[in-house]
Amino acid sequence: MSSTPAAEVARYTLPAQLLHWLIALLIFGLFPLGLYMHGLPLSVRKIELYSWHKWFGITVLLLVVLRIGWRLTHRPPPLPGDIPPWQQATATLMHELLYLLMLCIPLSGWALSSAAGVPVVWWGVWKLPNLLPANPAMAHLLELVHATLNYTLAALVAVHMAAALKHQFIDHDGVLLRMLPRLLPRSLPRPRH
Repeated sequence: MSSTPAAEVARYTLPAQLLHWLIALLIFGLFPLGLYMHGLPLSVRKIELYSWHKWFGITVLLLVVLRIGWRLTHRPPPLPGDIPPWQQATATLMHELLYLLMLCIPLSGWALSSAAGVPVVWWGVWKLPNLLPANPAMAHLLELVHATLNYTLAALVAVHMAAALKHQFIDHDGVLLRMLPRLLPRSLPRPRH
């Protein structure tokens, strides 16, 4: 177990933390919205919800690009030294898969809209270029791809959250604290000395 006091835990930068939690909040809203709207009968309400889903999806895409850019120029804080190498390698792989999915999901949704012949007009103002020509067969395939990627992301996010909670409440090594602002850790158990 780590002997690093909570006050000494190396943390992600504030911009990295803000991007992480904003992206997480948007994804936690987009996933149930996608499930809900998909089953609705065609209506003005369904079209509105699809528009909101696309707008927030493209917003996630842009935020993820910013997050990746930030991460490439700002090293993440090191993991505690007593975490086994296989867990460190797994954490790296998990982060890479999460980033890949957070890029591919909105791109697949954008491509799906393009193939369905429905333009994406971000926030109702900026018409984005079509990624593909209209093609109903391709739209059907991309709908399956988009759904599969989303379910995969949901599973990986669940594992990511479980690992963070395990590190905080079982291992007491401060890993979760790395992504929390300095104001919050007082309410969480501190790593054991």
